[in-house]
Amino acid sequence: MGDGEEPRSAGAPRPKRRPDRLVRLLMPEEPPPGPFRRSFWRSPVRGPWLTSVLGLVLLGGITILFVTGLLSYASYNPDLGGINDYTPGKGWLGFYLFSWPTDPDWVYRVNQGVHVTLGLALVPILLAKLWSVLPKLFEWPPLRSPAHALERISLFLLVGGAVFEFATGILNIQQWYIFPGSFYTLHFYGGWVFIAAFVTHTCLKVPTVVRTLRGGALLRELRVDTAHTVPESTDAGSLVPTAPAAATISRRGVLGFAGAGALLLVALSVGQSIGGPLRRTALLAPHGQDTGSGPEDFQINVTAAEGGIKPEDTGDSWRLTLTSTGSGTGAPLTLTRTQLLAMPQVTASLAINCVEGWSTGNQTWTGVRLRDLARLSGAENAATVVVQSLQQHGGHAILSAGQIMNPDSLLAFRVNGAELSADHGYPARVILPGSNGTHNIKWVTKMTFGS
Repeated sequence: MGDGEEPRSAGAPRPKRRPDRLVRLLMPEEPPPGPFRRSFWRSPVRGPWLTSVLGLVLLGGITILFVTGLLSYASYNPDLGGINDYTPGKGWLGFYLFSWPTDPDWVYRVNQGVHVTLGLALVPILLAKLWSVLPKLFEWPPLRSPAHALERISLFLLVGGAVFEFATGILNIQQWYIFPGSFYTLHFYGGWVFIAAFVTHTCLKVPTVVRTLRGGALLRELRVDTAHTVPESTDAGSLVPTAPAAATISRRGVLGFAGAGALLLVALSVGQSIGGPLRRTALLAPHGQDTGSGPEDFQINVTAAEGGIKPEDTGDSWRLTLTSTGSGTGAPLTLTRTQLLAMPQVTASLAINCVEGWSTGNQTWTGVRLRDLARLSGAENAATVVVQSLQQHGGHAILSAGQIMNPDSLLAFRVNGAELSADHGYPARVILPGSNGTHNIKWVTKMTFGS
């Protein structure tokens, strides 16, 4: 019996092992060698200052990304029906949805251009931020308490959500569809999970950011070169190394490096949205896109062959069927292409703007106004129209009243003075102002207007 230990009577129950002793047995206080030890991380630029500045940049950028992403999803008008809505069961997450405007005609082009270009530009910033907090992934012990476990879970959702959203977005804009489901559904729900973790993390870290950057600390550090770069105080947090190496880059150098990478990505991608001479600089635009020739030399998202369009389907036997729903509607109206061409023809200068961020630039389209077709169908004040295509998979959409009634919304037969080619939608396609490209249905065969 050791000194000072109280005697235990025979038969008395052995005292229970305290939970903290069990924790120490499973996760000893001494961390294993390697990255679990704080001395492993030696960069003197790591610390609350660098992490806070990068976090502020991401705070502004990700907020814009989230808002433009919601607007992009709203542009599909998912409340109009299941044809457009690729995200069933969204429930209250669809609270913000509204009928997308068609004026000005560049509204979707700007929104999606900002969303895609900014998303690419933030990749170097995100990677720099993840590098700055890398030691956090190897904290020891990994779980200190229930509260610490919740914090680790929130960080997992934050980092995992960021990687998932950026990765799926980049794959989508390159038209590399390797997702295990619909991109829209995955990106939609992933975005809400990520933004919830992002908001929670931001609220928790605001005091640290304010404390770190107050009193002109931001400008002071930006004037420090590599030779004068020293670690922050070890009291500032666990990101500060306990055995720092000599600085090989300053904190402003890290920011400059990440910023230069962001600007490079902007330069290599923004041209696909702006067009003109900058289009040739958009090396990060989707590769392998087909284009037409002559007057129709602009992007083709789905060719006639890919859409399963057969020549006999678009020949002399092709007909456009117009019908409407509701009381008092008559029999469907069937029109040949010759009859459609005999109707008043309207010309509009419009671009095709895709979710991947690219735009065809304005092309000159000629055709019949959708509102004139609605009137022919018997739906004088059409609220919706279901557009059906000859395309075998997809190619259908529901359009809103604003899209139908806009005077520049056309069922087009010609572009830039030439007959539509098969790949551009012959014998007829929809072209809309201010809308995403998926609504510009090609190879149209039937339109059902709802009053």
